[in-house]
Amino acid sequence: MALILNIETSTTNCSVSLSKDEEILVLKEDNNAGYSHAEKLHLFIKGVMDSAGMSKNSLDAIAISKGPGSYTGLRIGVSTAKGLCYALNKPLIAISTLEAMAHQVNASDGLIIPMLDARRMEVYSAVFGYDYNFKREIKAEVLDEASFKTELENGTVYFIGNAVEKTKTIINNNNAIFVEGKLPSASTMGKIASSKYQISDFEDVAYFEPYYLKDFVAIKSKKL
Repeated sequence: MALILNIETSTTNCSVSLSKDEEILVLKEDNNAGYSHAEKLHLFIKGVMDSAGMSKNSLDAIAISKGPGSYTGLRIGVSTAKGLCYALNKPLIAISTLEAMAHQVNASDGLIIPMLDARRMEVYSAVFGYDYNFKREIKAEVLDEASFKTELENGTVYFIGNAVEKTKTIINNNNAIFVEGKLPSASTMGKIASSKYQISDFEDVAYFEPYYLKDFVAIKSKKL
């Protein structure tokens, strides 16, 4: 009966949930938060624990959405999760952001492609079966008219994530279903976190780093 705190900060959605086994007990999130995770995350964590009437010491583990996603958002989320693990002496569980997002689609057939917006026409994506098993690894790719052609030829494909809007402008196929308005959320982390906890699939808190997928590139100021 594992009690797990789940943290998601890979995009503009600041999202925290408390799960017991696979059930989400409490969820607090703000998907219009911009990148104000530093101001909101600790308040959300406190709010979730208070709503459940539990202390942080009662947790069995901390789960973090590891990326890919926003460099700053991931840094804040991972730093917070690691700090809690150190302070409470609890294990750290890392969950693929795209895998957790795939779980927002409830399908009986076809493929699920969660996609996060990168810059210009680039996206971070992965391909999952309707049973949420990996079919293609996570990668960064530039969208064009041939994107996901093979997947679409073989049946229904559900596209989900904040890259859906620009994907719709390129892909015109009857097998494509676009699930709009969705961001990564701690609401779908509980089941994955529970499975990892049961097999002690934990991270080394000292050395764990977010999965950025690409190196961070700082933009130089145009001011003289």
